Amino acid sequence: MRPTQQSICFISGLLSLSVSLCYSKLSCKEGYSGPTYESIQDVFDLQSFRPAVNLSNPTIANISFTLYAVLGVNEKTQILTTFLWLRLYWKHEFLVWDPDECDGVTKISLPVRQLWSPDIIVYEFVDDDVSQACPYVYVNHTGHIRWDRMLRLVSACNLEIFSFPFDVQNCTFTFGSYMHTIKDVRVGPALTFEEMSVNSKRYLEASGEWEVVDILGDTSILQFGIDEWDIITFWVVIKRRPVLYVVNLLIPSSFLMLIDILSFYLPPHSVDRASFKMTLILGYTVFLLIMNDLLPSTANGTPIIGIYFSVCLALMVISLLETVIITNVLHHSSMKYREVPKWVRVIVLKHIANLICYHWVEGIKPPPRPQTDKPQSSNANSDLSMSVQSSQTSAQQPTNNGVTAVLPELQQICLYLGDLRAHLTSLQKENELQEQWCHVGYVLDYLLFRTYLLIISCYALVIITMWCIWISQ
Repeated sequence: MRPTQQSICFISGLLSLSVSLCYSKLSCKEGYSGPTYESIQDVFDLQSFRPAVNLSNPTIANISFTLYAVLGVNEKTQILTTFLWLRLYWKHEFLVWDPDECDGVTKISLPVRQLWSPDIIVYEFVDDDVSQACPYVYVNHTGHIRWDRMLRLVSACNLEIFSFPFDVQNCTFTFGSYMHTIKDVRVGPALTFEEMSVNSKRYLEASGEWEVVDILGDTSILQFGIDEWDIITFWVVIKRRPVLYVVNLLIPSSFLMLIDILSFYLPPHSVDRASFKMTLILGYTVFLLIMNDLLPSTANGTPIIGIYFSVCLALMVISLLETVIITNVLHHSSMKYREVPKWVRVIVLKHIANLICYHWVEGIKPPPRPQTDKPQSSNANSDLSMSVQSSQTSAQQPTNNGVTAVLPELQQICLYLGDLRAHLTSLQKENELQEQWCHVGYVLDYLLFRTYLLIISCYALVIITMWCIWISQ
């Protein structure tokens, strides 16, 4: 039993020696600045253990960051790529020394891979960190460690693009330990959230198309099963600078829409108007194809500016369709000689004309209801018969005046006059029908023109309102 007791005593002595080493401060020598390498190497050998004398006490890690740049926003995959300056603080209870004994040295730098560091991660992280690593940390004589590192953060974010390019995004960065529970590691902010927001605004003010609105945060406890983790959540609110998209998207589109609005002042029955509108539609389509890369795409929704472009293109197509219908009505021989249907006269020439306050041209009255041409034809036939009867009566008169020879010429003239009267009557009727169809086309053209102006004005008002809200934020 004695060898066993001796071995137990030897092991207990080693443990007591290691414990005393842990409790003692780093040693210093005369002629050397700072703690000795031997004492620091003894601490390096304890890298695998959490640096706490009493393991029941958790290690407190304090976090602060500065948002330096927004590298990219992918609306389709809902990913935000940012670049952070991350600063992490914690206390190493084994790295303590007396500055008076170490030639007044209060701070040294040590390799971070030789020391224990808290496993702080960002829960929204979705990609590998490819930023440049910082291999050293600063250690204070009281044992407090400061680790400054650069972090390229690729995180998941719920991006709302409905108000693009006047959108404001709110993304979440959740920092916490991956393995250590609340009993081992506690997490808290190193600076106030207002100070982090001010620093980020100062560095991000003149870089890229995004700017920081505010950075908010809160500490909470994440519970999963019977374990609890201490986390700190940051809400980073950023907004887009819309000048690039206003200059490249909205202003050229507004010019094309203005030209299309002015095309309504061309005569609706003119063939040049249809070709002009077709050229505008072609140019607008090419414009949308070129600017398609600037518009965000996502399966969750469509930005309002995309809806605006689609509505503008649809209005252009409807305007061209209306011009084609009017041109077909006024130039097609089988259509322009037909009577205007009764329902068209009631709906278009009466109700719609009154609704849009259509003013008839001076000297032209609204087209009346068409009358049947039977009385006119009967009058023409009666006149023709009267002329023929008068010719026959004159033929039955005595030929003592010597006019019997001119009787066939008079009959031929009467026939010519009857044909001329019928032709003039048909021309008059055709002009009246054509005039009625012209009025139908004018009323429809005015209706589409007013609708066009109303929709474009509403969209312009919405965009101006969104811009004012963006400026006020």
